[in-house]
Amino acid sequence: MNDQMNVPMSPEPHQPSGISQWFSTWRTAVTNRSEQTYARMAEHPDAATPNRALTWVFLAGTMAALISGILQVILTLAGVAPQTPGLADLFGSAQSGIAFSLGISICISPVAGALGALFFAISVGIIQWIAKRFGGTGTFSKLAYTMAAVSVPFTLFSSLLTPLSSVPYLGICTGLLSLLLGIYAVFLEVTAVKGVNQLSWGQAIGSFFLPTVILLCCALVPIGVIATMRLLGPQIGNTFSTITNSLP
Repeated sequence: MNDQMNVPMSPEPHQPSGISQWFSTWRTAVTNRSEQTYARMAEHPDAATPNRALTWVFLAGTMAALISGILQVILTLAGVAPQTPGLADLFGSAQSGIAFSLGISICISPVAGALGALFFAISVGIIQWIAKRFGGTGTFSKLAYTMAAVSVPFTLFSSLLTPLSSVPYLGICTGLLSLLLGIYAVFLEVTAVKGVNQLSWGQAIGSFFLPTVILLCCALVPIGVIATMRLLGPQIGNTFSTITNSLP
């Protein structure tokens, strides 16, 4: 375990929780890349319950869906992004189809925010549960607060990049940028797990990635069984046919 984590962490001073303070917290979370930063952040009064973290994630998901939808409409109207196939035929004109797409984006944005908050809570809960098995000292609400502070800025920034990925040639650049930002976000989140729970790097990495490995295994096992049955199906059928024909 990092020796620096043995130094007592002074609680983060309480500050007004206005929107300006939210941005300050998010900026600190993505620029001060140290476990001590997240350990202090976890002692903030807003980290005592998961309410603040879930509010951030819900608002970020809602805003991201709105921004992506509006930007996609702007790019389509400007002629730099392709229109969704079939919309013009379905609604009689390209403008009507674009207006429908914008309306759908506005309507489903709160749903996207709610689903984002739900899956965020589930993933953080699983990560914290595993961290506890490794001897972690954090709590669900503390980890949720720090990980929300990391993920929200990336969610909002990604909402700008996603529509641009449909623009010819520009999509390659945005794809590479999204990949680099995703790797950086994962590093920060692993660091947050380490700082909040005072774990070693190996324990923090295991806490963060074990849920993904387990989910992949659960998804791949049925696929493997189905693929095996498809491959062996003809042989099994021939075997049963041979047995049936050999019976008197």
